[in-house]
Amino acid sequence: MEATTALGGVAEMQIPHEQSVLLTLLAQSINATTIVEIGTFTGYSTLALARGLAPGGVVHTFDISEEWSAIATRGWEDAGVRDRIRQHTGPAAQTLPALAGDLVIDLAFVDADKAGYVGYWETLVPLVRPGGLILADNVLYAGEVVDDSPSANGLAIREFNAHVRADDRVESVLLTIADGLTVARKKDIAW
Repeated sequence: MEATTALGGVAEMQIPHEQSVLLTLLAQSINATTIVEIGTFTGYSTLALARGLAPGGVVHTFDISEEWSAIATRGWEDAGVRDRIRQHTGPAAQTLPALAGDLVIDLAFVDADKAGYVGYWETLVPLVRPGGLILADNVLYAGEVVDDSPSANGLAIREFNAHVRADDRVESVLLTIADGLTVARKKDIAW
């Protein structure tokens, strides 16, 4: 957290501690062995997810930038979870489908480019096991989701929220923790 804070304004992309604790708890509660994270940044959420893994589990984390990967790697090593994490660099919309045939996801966490959320959702939902979870961060987008004139990101999140609400493959709730967190559970029925 200190290394991320030292980056200045960009540090606002890091999840807060209370959300970190929730990510760990949710991963533990479903005995997750395969987790996919879209949006690594400096790796704090990855660390939280890795701490919640069942024995032998793996977090696959995707980011377009290697700029902050040294901070992430150092944090994972210090916490003793580096061996549970597979880092993938490149646009998740392109790199995730390449792994898709090998993955049955227990939990997915999306915290990346807001305009990509609907696309990530559509890629992830079929890959998540029945009863698995999909989490999406920043779904309140500092209140812009209800503004008359939201920014492009605020509008993208508003559209994402509507997309999730209309998706009958999942049950979902929007929590007001931090900047909003959607927690969706894939239904236990075949599609």
